[in-house]
Amino acid sequence: MTDPLDPIGEPPATESHSWRHLLQGLLVLLLVAAVIVVTLVVVTHRDLPPKHSTESSTPTPKNMASDGVLLEGKNGQIFAKRTPAVAIGSVTPTDTSAHSDTINIVEYIDFQCPYCLQFEQTNLSATAALVASGKATLEIHPIAILDRSSQGTRYSSRADNAAACVANFSPDAFLNVTSALFQYQPAEGSSGLTNATLLTVLGKAGVSGTEITRCVDNETFRDWVSATTKAETDGTFEHVAATPTQFQGTPTVFVNGVQYPGSLTDAAEFEDFVAAQAAG
Repeated sequence: MTDPLDPIGEPPATESHSWRHLLQGLLVLLLVAAVIVVTLVVVTHRDLPPKHSTESSTPTPKNMASDGVLLEGKNGQIFAKRTPAVAIGSVTPTDTSAHSDTINIVEYIDFQCPYCLQFEQTNLSATAALVASGKATLEIHPIAILDRSSQGTRYSSRADNAAACVANFSPDAFLNVTSALFQYQPAEGSSGLTNATLLTVLGKAGVSGTEITRCVDNETFRDWVSATTKAETDGTFEHVAATPTQFQGTPTVFVNGVQYPGSLTDAAEFEDFVAAQAAG
């Protein structure tokens, strides 16, 4: 006889408890499996490198221990001073005492900067001739302050990284690459050059190859670009300037420690300034 208090079709109490235990066990197993899956995903994600990292473990480009490339000359040839890669932020200022008989020119430039373009178009050829003759050294510090002027493509930083790639893999071509990057400078406010076009520009300056392509495409020195730019713009040029001065923009140019205050488009004025500093 059916118990009037027990709904028709419902299993007895002991069977109900058994089903509950089974369901609880299944839920526990599902939760454990979910935790394992989430853990694997998190661990795997942590093991993945950031998008801008590459196979290279070099924290900074070689031949830029001062955060710039020092170019020297002899017998009409220009070559870069070799220095090892250092930790980001561990700047080794150039020892100019070894160049006491030469004119030491130091430039801080942004490859997107139209004023830098004016200065380089006016003076780079004459400066290169001084360096090639052994009468001067030229230390170029690329920084990236104009990312905001390339419609979100961060052209300044990518061009700076490309220059760092050249310093690392083909340092003696650095001056040619500097000239080419200004020759093909995109208009301020445009989207800038793509990485593919940057590589074409480097090729026109005589620099190419798998290592350069990988370095440009993956922005190998992206962190270094950011750190260097911040250090220069927050600093006072204490290792370069005879009288430390706050950063105010690009180009910033020093000759024997004295900042050039003159016209960016008057070659004679800069030539006279260089001669005056050389004379002491």
